[in-house]
Amino acid sequence: MQLVLHTGLHETDSDRLFKTLLRNREALRGEGVAIPGPGKYRQLISEMLNTLGDAPPAPDTREILLDSILDDATGHVDRLILSHEHLFSVPKIAFQGGAVYRKAEQRLRTLRNIFMQDSFEVFIGLRNPASFLPALLKATPHGDIAQLLHGLDPAQIRWSDLIARITAALPGVPVTVWCDEDSPLIWGELIREFAGVEPTYPIIGAYSRMADITSQEGMTRFRAYLAEKPELTEVQIRRVMVAFLDKYADASKVDDVFDLPGWDAHLVQDLTEQYEEDLFDLGRIPGVTLIAP
Repeated sequence: MQLVLHTGLHETDSDRLFKTLLRNREALRGEGVAIPGPGKYRQLISEMLNTLGDAPPAPDTREILLDSILDDATGHVDRLILSHEHLFSVPKIAFQGGAVYRKAEQRLRTLRNIFMQDSFEVFIGLRNPASFLPALLKATPHGDIAQLLHGLDPAQIRWSDLIARITAALPGVPVTVWCDEDSPLIWGELIREFAGVEPTYPIIGAYSRMADITSQEGMTRFRAYLAEKPELTEVQIRRVMVAFLDKYADASKVDDVFDLPGWDAHLVQDLTEQYEEDLFDLGRIPGVTLIAP
């Protein structure tokens, strides 16, 4: 069996991603893909990981988990997709100890040990720290960014470092990453990668993230254009999407919030440039696939 694990990150449209997967659950069932509801396993997995720590799992842990996650109606399963944005931590302790998700590799390694007999893949959405930190702070009880970061300098946040830690802890395990900022353009491709289906496989909600930031008129015209041009390739559709977003995107829905006390435009620009350089480094890590427009 193939186990696909989506681990967030926080504030990267994780729930919207999973809702799109759930909209396609019945069709994908015929492809041997199981997408169980998160209520069946998120708390169970968190409690299990908290209890185990670094200890090895019992031999029957895999079967116990699968019995809880899957039901008799699931049918034959070749690929199981699980999503848990709090797998590494809850938001308030994301930087506990002044480190970026310090338990990420330990918790992934424990899950890998449980599902050692299965193929294992990890999917992680990333986001510009300049907008990620203000969004994450709002999801915590902390009063300011210093309390959230536990002494960590925002300029020290390198997602490539986190991904390198994960690949080192899970040798041979493929890791797929993408930028949350690119989601409107790559949403359909992303869902297909999760499901392990062909690039032409029809996906319900493939343009839902685009619709979130585009005027109703723009989406109506976009869908009409696609209906008139059924021969377009995925690359050509991507170009069409860019053109329609340039004309019909709602700026109030596109712009991220970079507002934190003590932050200025120079800091935001520095963090953004650093993020772009970091993505270049990340794309060169062996075993990592970066999905980009």
